Amino acid sequence: MRLALAGGVLLTLMTRFNAELAAHSTAAYASWIAHALGAVVALALVGLAARRTLTPPDPLPGRTPLWFRLGGIPGALVVTLSAIAVNSDLALAGTTALMLTGQILFGIASDAWGLPRVPRRRITAADVVSALCVLGGSVLIVTGGA
Repeated sequence: MRLALAGGVLLTLMTRFNAELAAHSTAAYASWIAHALGAVVALALVGLAARRTLTPPDPLPGRTPLWFRLGGIPGALVVTLSAIAVNSDLALAGTTALMLTGQILFGIASDAWGLPRVPRRRITAADVVSALCVLGGSVLIVTGGA
């Protein structure tokens, strides 16, 4: 749970810093910088992990589907659009609220239909209630101008 909380904090900070950079340049430039920095950090983490293990396990033995390699394209689009949205009337709170809403709704769809190789799971009332709470909070944030 602490790791998930730290991830959420870092996502919000990244979105805010990226938007600040976009305000002083362009959203595309800010996206490139964010991805370049992310690539440097990822390479450093891979270097550290390589020292600890000799052969990393293959999470998907066999041929990897082509669409698995397209992850960076939607990621770049998300970073660019979030930089634009944060500098609009939505501001940081509204942008983050809508991003969380989208993630929760896609998570529920993934569970229900077994999307990207996720085992299917029956959706419970708690899933629906939590999604409605986040959606309601997002509506309040966006319409209330928080």
